[in-house]
Amino acid sequence: MKINGGKPLQGTIKTQGAKNAALPVMAVALLLKGETLTLDNVPDLYDINTMIELLEALGVEAEFRDSQAVFRVPDELKWEAPDSLVRKMRASSLVLGPLLANCGKVSLPLPGGCSIGSRPIDLHLKGLKQMGAEIEIRNGVVHASVKGKLRGRRIYLDFPSVGATENLMMAASLAQGETIIENIAREPEIDNLAATLRCVGVPVELEGTGGVRIQGIDKAHSGRERVIPDRIEACTYILAGVMTNGHIRVEDVVPSHIDAILAKLEESGAKFSVRKNVVEIFPSRRKLHPVSIKTMPYPGFPTDSQPQMAAALSISRGVSTIEESVFQARFLYAQELNRMGADIQISRDVAIIRGVDHLQGAGVKATDLRAGAALIIAGLAAKGETTVEDMVHVWRGYEAIDQKLRALGAEVELV
Repeated sequence: MKINGGKPLQGTIKTQGAKNAALPVMAVALLLKGETLTLDNVPDLYDINTMIELLEALGVEAEFRDSQAVFRVPDELKWEAPDSLVRKMRASSLVLGPLLANCGKVSLPLPGGCSIGSRPIDLHLKGLKQMGAEIEIRNGVVHASVKGKLRGRRIYLDFPSVGATENLMMAASLAQGETIIENIAREPEIDNLAATLRCVGVPVELEGTGGVRIQGIDKAHSGRERVIPDRIEACTYILAGVMTNGHIRVEDVVPSHIDAILAKLEESGAKFSVRKNVVEIFPSRRKLHPVSIKTMPYPGFPTDSQPQMAAALSISRGVSTIEESVFQARFLYAQELNRMGADIQISRDVAIIRGVDHLQGAGVKATDLRAGAALIIAGLAAKGETTVEDMVHVWRGYEAIDQKLRALGAEVELV
């Protein structure tokens, strides 16, 4: 992507459906037999299409157009996930729980994904073992099986892992008896998954204290659910408006989902307003104040928004710090931002960001999905031309980002 920066963004855009919510609710299809799952507000992304290919390889008939995905599930599913698809995306691990619960066995190569540190699925496997699964890892492939049905259990997660929470919720849906999972992830995507499970007939009760109670059923029925708006995409465009000193409206936002980001923007002195489902950014004569941030599981500051926030803080006045407590290799973008004139130093898990007067366009590479987003919004604010290479990462999470930016007056071109 070539970007001719330095122009304030102006206009209105609508938030896409959430990638991180769509992927697990798509996997719910694997709980069905001879039934249909319909999902609305599904974004058209690389990862979404990879998941569709994976579901099709397992026997599901999929139809995807105009943000609606329809999954028609046969009476018998395949239980061996193809290595070529699983290695493309770490979210492929989400088929483990539902396939095991429905078929009694599953073969899954260890998943791939972004280069932002290790993402072991130990918590997924530990929980499934507690429910009666026998699990072996041979030659990089997880082989899991269960005699009869999985059994409902009380499970405590050592860390509130989003993926483990989702996998175990789906596995528990067809388990015998009641499953209680404690110390679960509390991201909005978990609520979306719970709603989808309910729509296919699974009794799910989320507890505000970080627990979920699921009563296993014998057979799931057809259902329809809507994917929630993408809070990370919304924050990316909000920060693009802030960085370019623009005036933009981001619509179809759930403000409570982005409280942590809005609180830090307010602390930094950014000018914005929040209404029912709209965040509006206003131009400001002053640079952002420095802030200190620590990424945390939801409802804390999201790790998926910290590269974009670092880009915004790179042209603030003063010294900001960002401590990363979720993924150890999340700071790969810092070297690329420094090529554009930023002053970011990394000390173990902390980025020290000294604000500079302005960024200068340069040739940079997206090292992962959110790093690519950070470099794009930095390019929009920078003087001169920026070229972002390896856009393949960005297409994994941002639908039509070039078209949306042009609608806001940005000069961007795909080459």
